[in-house]
Amino acid sequence: QVQLVESGGGLVQAGDSLRLSCVASGRIVSWYAMAWFRQAPGKEREFVAAIDPGDGSTTYADAVKGRFTISRESTKITKYLQMNNLEVEDTAGYYCAARWQDVSSDYREYRYWGQGTQVAVSS
Repeated sequence: QVQLVESGGGLVQAGDSLRLSCVASGRIVSWYAMAWFRQAPGKEREFVAAIDPGDGSTTYADAVKGRFTISRESTKITKYLQMNNLEVEDTAGYYCAARWQDVSSDYREYRYWGQGTQVAVSS
């Protein structure tokens, strides 16, 4: 079992920045690929970013590339999503997810999920 707890969401203006955190606990969390997804009302959950548990390589959705950065602490327990130059279109619930070893951009391949944290961006 892996438990995930997100924090850091809030209401900001377009152009502002936020940093989301995801704290993982449970068995061998360092071996799990971690990702961030988001879901806006009435829309399907979409991939945002992921980080490989081994070499720390990162993957981003085109919509956030160059603005968002996923990272982790050296212990690999806490993952971050630094969101810069936020846009109104970034408004959504943001979810941290984990799956064994390999990263994926398909939310259906992730077994463990956090409760989510809300991000609202006003114009």
